[in-house]
Amino acid sequence: MYRTVAAAESVGGLPTESGEYVVSLDQVPRWSDADYRLSSQYENEDPSFSNPYFADPLTSHSGAESSSNGMVSRFPVDQEINSKIYLWRGNPWNLEVDAVVNSTNENMDEAHSSPGLHAAAGPGLAEECASLGGCRTGMAKVTNAYDLPARRVIHTVGPKYAVKYHTAAENALSHCYRSCLELLIENRLQSIAMGCIYTEAKNYPREPAAHVAIRTIRRFLEKQTDKIKAIVFCTTTANDTEIYKRLLPLYFPRDKHEEEIAISKLPADVGDENGETIIDERKIRIKPLPKKTIPKPPQAPDDPPVSDVGLMRRNSSYLDSYLDPAFMSLIKDPDQRHSEQWEKTAQSQGGFNCAKLLGFGDLGGPPLSASEEYTLHSRYLAKANSLNLSEIAEMKIVYRGGVDSEGRPVMVIVGAHFLLRCLELERFILYVIKEFEPLIKKPYSIVYFHSAASLQLKPNLGWIRRLQQILGRKHQRNLHAIYVLHPSFHLKATVLALQLLVDNVVWKKVVYADRLLQLFKYVPREQLTIPDFVFQHDLEVNGGKGLIVDPRTKYVYHRL
Repeated sequence: MYRTVAAAESVGGLPTESGEYVVSLDQVPRWSDADYRLSSQYENEDPSFSNPYFADPLTSHSGAESSSNGMVSRFPVDQEINSKIYLWRGNPWNLEVDAVVNSTNENMDEAHSSPGLHAAAGPGLAEECASLGGCRTGMAKVTNAYDLPARRVIHTVGPKYAVKYHTAAENALSHCYRSCLELLIENRLQSIAMGCIYTEAKNYPREPAAHVAIRTIRRFLEKQTDKIKAIVFCTTTANDTEIYKRLLPLYFPRDKHEEEIAISKLPADVGDENGETIIDERKIRIKPLPKKTIPKPPQAPDDPPVSDVGLMRRNSSYLDSYLDPAFMSLIKDPDQRHSEQWEKTAQSQGGFNCAKLLGFGDLGGPPLSASEEYTLHSRYLAKANSLNLSEIAEMKIVYRGGVDSEGRPVMVIVGAHFLLRCLELERFILYVIKEFEPLIKKPYSIVYFHSAASLQLKPNLGWIRRLQQILGRKHQRNLHAIYVLHPSFHLKATVLALQLLVDNVVWKKVVYADRLLQLFKYVPREQLTIPDFVFQHDLEVNGGKGLIVDPRTKYVYHRL
């Protein structure tokens, strides 16, 4: 089925027409022996040219423009590793190597595999793939190659890409390449041809994906140099070929000049020892244990020399520096920890609660830690997303507005619509958590219409404190202001109590507006959906000169 192609046809990556040919590894240009040198390309490139990768949100490039003086290369020249790298323009399955890589989906079906692979391998490949039970994202499985010149086909599933989850996508793609190479070694194979393990359907940007592929393979070869004979990067488009030509010198420099250029051109994050993206928050930090000291018999105290005074002061807190309170709470006996928690709860519930006696609700109990608030918020959000809360949405108590005068998103609350006799508070909390979740991640504002709401029953301060704990500290930190329209004396007293008894940070952000025209200074009228009774209440409460124009109805409200 296949014919051997002459060396002149394959060198330089020239495409061929039929695909029915065999290219031996000797005919593929080795990276270290390539005629072209890319180091001069970086020196003579157009200053107006901007590399799309370094502007991509996938990576930080704060150090990309720094000088290489005094900096150590993260990928030094290694001719032994370079001798194992090949770059070829064409389909991997036309190469006479031990294994070729197929980028597929989790079902490993023919329709989502690398185009042309199944047609070249024959029907036996699809039958074997169907018997393997699928493959997870980031993993790999091996099959026979059937009619291909290769001995095996290694199938792997690349990740779907979204900017929000780019770190997870990077690491999953890195794991794809590493899994393929690990399977290569496990099956006692030594050469592999790898196409680009990403597809247009999965939206992975090509150049960032090439960075992940090349650096992962470089790190793998640093550990397994003697077990792999050849790795062929196969490209099928001119765009991919140019990307690999530009990026290979960064990770596989062939001389000191390319190495020096790579120092300034590499992105700041080139991953860990496996090529995976480093996440500082997930690092495990282990401090050394304090050394055991044998107590000495007491001696008469002597006045220490001046030079030893500072040392003694440091030693006095020596153990404190190693005993993390959070860690020490974990190593306590579980029964002791439960007992302490029960005692705290009993004290908070059984003690004299002045706030509860005055009708403010239950404000007792110790404050929640950050982890406890996060767990509580996550539990409520998961439950809210699983329920249909449309009946609460129809009450129009809480709804999204536009943006305030400085562009922050606004959440609107209508006090008169809050009817306790018609509302199940627990479901209302779930609805609030669900509606606020998209806003509290960034700075935002709240507009509260207290118009005609003074006679309505309100939840007590204990309920408000609980709602605030469920929203979490992210809500407290990102809340810019609470604009209160038509505040009553009772409401102002309630806010003062909230400042004193619940939270002095959040409730200090309350801004009162006695009339609509004052509110519009903070939030433009066109950014708010205002109930008609609010306009009427404003006319009744605020007499005198002036007018308000509703831009939706063009109705002019005159004040006499």
